[in-house]
Amino acid sequence: MKQKLKALDAAMRSLEKSYGKGAIMRLGDREVVREPTVSTGSPSLDAALGCGGLPRGRVVEIFGPESSGKTTLTLHAIAECQRAGGIAAFIDAEHALDVQYASALGVDTKGLLVSQPDTGEQALEITETLVRSEAVDLIVIDSVAALVPRAEIEGEMGDAHVGLQARLMSQALRKLTGAAHRTHTTLIFINQLRMKIGVVFGSPETTTGGNALKFYASVRLDVRRIGSVKAGDAAVGNRTRVKVVKNKLAPPFRQVEFDIRYGIGIDTAADLLDKAVEAGVIDKNGAYYALDGVTIGQGRERARAAVHEDPALASRLRAALGIGAEADPSETAAVDTGTTGTAKAAPDAERKAREPAEAA
Repeated sequence: MKQKLKALDAAMRSLEKSYGKGAIMRLGDREVVREPTVSTGSPSLDAALGCGGLPRGRVVEIFGPESSGKTTLTLHAIAECQRAGGIAAFIDAEHALDVQYASALGVDTKGLLVSQPDTGEQALEITETLVRSEAVDLIVIDSVAALVPRAEIEGEMGDAHVGLQARLMSQALRKLTGAAHRTHTTLIFINQLRMKIGVVFGSPETTTGGNALKFYASVRLDVRRIGSVKAGDAAVGNRTRVKVVKNKLAPPFRQVEFDIRYGIGIDTAADLLDKAVEAGVIDKNGAYYALDGVTIGQGRERARAAVHEDPALASRLRAALGIGAEADPSETAAVDTGTTGTAKAAPDAERKAREPAEAA
């Protein structure tokens, strides 16, 4: 046994000499820290993800039918990232970003980096450059379906380009996944649905861009519109269901429902109210909602308005539900163990000390 350990130590020293310090190490050599996250803007979805939001340094895929709330969800994530002091970028391959809507959702449009690339190769090269800069905390690519290969752009209508986009995505993700992990950059890919022809059993739905994104993504969210939110007879928003179909950091297959209001985005007040009722923090007796024996509203809409208009009440609900402010994304780092840790996030000094080893 001693000879084995001696040989192992010699091999590790040789590897570190060849590839730099930190090229190989024992898993227990470093403190296991909790995965830092970026909030989605929805308290219930953050809880369903099991780690408090979208994990830093990972690839995330958000897919669903048209007008289901995919871009809205990513804009909320951008707003939360900026609110915590981070820098975000939006790769608008669809050329359809609504600046006024983004601003209404809380996005700092003056500080948001935006690119509208001409080809898929250009979009992914821009993404790689931003990731390797180590300065960007969150990058959204909208969408995979709009990442058109250069050969298709320069070709004629009707030309067949079998598997070209899938090969492009596979190559890009091989390069981006490791770089994003080292720089703690969250990559969010928005994706569209297509229908497979000739499927008799099972769902005929599939996402674009091949299978690479399904494998490389640590989190995959299925976003669906399931109904309308009405004020009287007028529709004022959509009822949205999000299912966590893949999660490498917590148990998957959890699903949540929340309201997305037109021109406002995710209705955080209604989401807090629903989650508080579900957790037993707020007592619902018939149409009445009460907190600690004090009625806050009759009917869901009035109770929601009370939470929306009273920041102190919203703060009480957040505290009771264990929903706190996120840490500054520029000052957090994680040791990736494939599991969620319970120790505190690593301070900025430790992150800087690790950078030379990670760059090797």
